[in-house]
Amino acid sequence: MIEHVAIIGAGFSGTLQAINLLRHKGPRATLIERAPVAGTGLAYGAAHPSHVLNVRAGNMSAFPDDPSHFVRWLEARGVAEAPAAFIPRVTYGEYLRELLEAALKDPGGRLTLLRDEVQDVELNGGVKVRVRGSTLEADAAVLAVGNLPPHDPPGLDPEKLSAQRYKGDPWHASVPENLAADDTVLVIGTGLTMIDVVLLLDARGFRGKIIALSRRGLLPRPHGPGADWRKIDERPAITASRLLQSVRSRGDSVGWRNAVDELRPFTQAMWGNASEAERGRFLRHLRPWWDVHRHRLAPEVYARLMAVIERGQLEVIAGKTLGFDERPDGIHVQLRRRGADAVETLLAQRIVNCTGPLGDLARTEEPLLQKLAARGLIRPDAAHLGIDVDNQGQTIAADGRANPDLYALGPMTRGAFWEIVAVPDIRTQTWNVARRLSNAHWVGGEGL
Repeated sequence: MIEHVAIIGAGFSGTLQAINLLRHKGPRATLIERAPVAGTGLAYGAAHPSHVLNVRAGNMSAFPDDPSHFVRWLEARGVAEAPAAFIPRVTYGEYLRELLEAALKDPGGRLTLLRDEVQDVELNGGVKVRVRGSTLEADAAVLAVGNLPPHDPPGLDPEKLSAQRYKGDPWHASVPENLAADDTVLVIGTGLTMIDVVLLLDARGFRGKIIALSRRGLLPRPHGPGADWRKIDERPAITASRLLQSVRSRGDSVGWRNAVDELRPFTQAMWGNASEAERGRFLRHLRPWWDVHRHRLAPEVYARLMAVIERGQLEVIAGKTLGFDERPDGIHVQLRRRGADAVETLLAQRIVNCTGPLGDLARTEEPLLQKLAARGLIRPDAAHLGIDVDNQGQTIAADGRANPDLYALGPMTRGAFWEIVAVPDIRTQTWNVARRLSNAHWVGGEGL
């Protein structure tokens, strides 16, 4: 019988996990967060007012059983046309904090927020969660650590670069600070985080040169106007490696956005049924194209990005970095453009790492995950995208056995589920794990 659950991390995943335990009338929970602010995580806690959601408000409810919850919250605050709107991320952060504050006022006192850092977790006929100076006993623990910081780019040794010049954390408050009008900022990565950094620099009045570099130089595509079409109703009988060809063919009939969107109900199953070799081919060859079409920008964000490009301030380069040498005038970066043999040197006064979150347990510097992996309590998934879990979210130990008392949630379970980084996917995952921990999964014929 599970009576107490310890949830490690109070970002989006951990907060929803705690709230859903209450909604399912499940065990009491302790939500543990080391950051000053709980309930939002990096995506919504570190956002600038100019950053907006990449999904329309109508699909951003925190609860899969109440899809209009966020829209009603917005309408109560006077937001017009709420379902179709792309809302500022700071507003969504307020929504999540209100949900957490309401849950903490549960009259039964079933949720506690502990502001501390988890140093270790032990599994031995129960769970012991060690925080600074004390030990918390529970019946189950949930790892909700969110996205980990990105890898340093190839050829870059952060020990050899100053913190003023190199920003390994793209969300750090100092990223737009102390830049001159004639400075050059090199942003490594051309995905959604790069766009956040570019728009932040623009909002802060930076008028110097911005260069964004990635291996293929692909930019996320914009959302289009809402459309109705006859969606497919069965999982396509295709391999993951042929996904791009299938989407292109279908896109000729219904448009590429619709061709991608109609796969949403099936992508986790397609990934789960793919062989390890298929997954590897997809990640090596097709992932960049899938990402820029699947994870889109709000139209107004895309328009702002294009304006920065059209005025010549932002240049996007396809290529790879080879070396970095800091001198008094800045960092001299050696790079090779895609398809070229010649090596170029670029001078940047600041470099921002936007290569995307790290998931490989073998390379993480997160002390808790290092300890758990070293003792064999958790292991990396086969693709080294994160923590290996089964289809119920239970972590897999080094010996291949599932840990019934230790779960993982959110982006670090991407190796098992692939589509598990956006709100619609994570809210369903936290809902399902909460049902299991509350024994509510037996309701509705699932267990009998």
